[in-house]
Amino acid sequence: MRHDRLALRDLALATAREAGELALRLRREGVRVAGAKSSATDIVTEADHAAEALVKERLLDARPDDGLVGEEGDDLRGTSGVVWIVDPIDGTVNYLYGLPHFAVSIAAEVDGEVVAGAVVAPALGDEYVATLGGGATRNGGPVRPRPAVPLGQRLLGTGFSYEIPARTRQAGYIAHLLPRVRDLRRIGCCSLDLCMVASGLLDAYVEEGAHIWDHAAAGLVVLEAGGILEVTRSPGDKRLLICAPGDGFAEFREAVVEAGFVGGEGPHATP
Repeated sequence: MRHDRLALRDLALATAREAGELALRLRREGVRVAGAKSSATDIVTEADHAAEALVKERLLDARPDDGLVGEEGDDLRGTSGVVWIVDPIDGTVNYLYGLPHFAVSIAAEVDGEVVAGAVVAPALGDEYVATLGGGATRNGGPVRPRPAVPLGQRLLGTGFSYEIPARTRQAGYIAHLLPRVRDLRRIGCCSLDLCMVASGLLDAYVEEGAHIWDHAAAGLVVLEAGGILEVTRSPGDKRLLICAPGDGFAEFREAVVEAGFVGGEGPHATP
């Protein structure tokens, strides 16, 4: 069955905007922690649950036969061939602390391939959208990665696990990689990190332990902007993201491998 990618994109964007507005309103009223996930510091708030409930309602009201996978527990099988992949608040700790770097991420997957997506950062006023084969934009204007520069001049983004053993391992990787690049930024929101590579605000990104909802929409933004996102496995057998502009990807990937990030199953490129 064929699906209108532009219609899926527009629904993702409209829904992400509304969920972002809800998250901002709830933060003004006071953030309430509802529980924890992988560790005591890996929190989930009542706003995460409220935003995911809103997203689920809007998407399935518009397209009741679709499936949905959400970070906060929703896993619904549909019959249409479309599955929505949702992170209602990516960057929850930033959200808790009043920092602006959090986003609502919504991707539409058709028969296993992401074809449309939106990443909306309401506190920053940034909206990234993409359709497969249709390009990527930030606030309505096209985005492109920065041209590749020598490795020592690249500004790198990364993320860290909330699990102590994984953090210890990741600190070792970064200790090897940091002396070889310009500097490191830890924004705290995977989807925004990837969109920043896509739009030239970062030169590259690597993170161990991300989930599909962290990168489904942003990965399409990267692909359509002209970058590469590789999803592989780490020595800890966790999902590993490696992202850079197409013309500088191979050199960055080599540095990531030499730092010890890559292990386990072989890599594959994906949006």
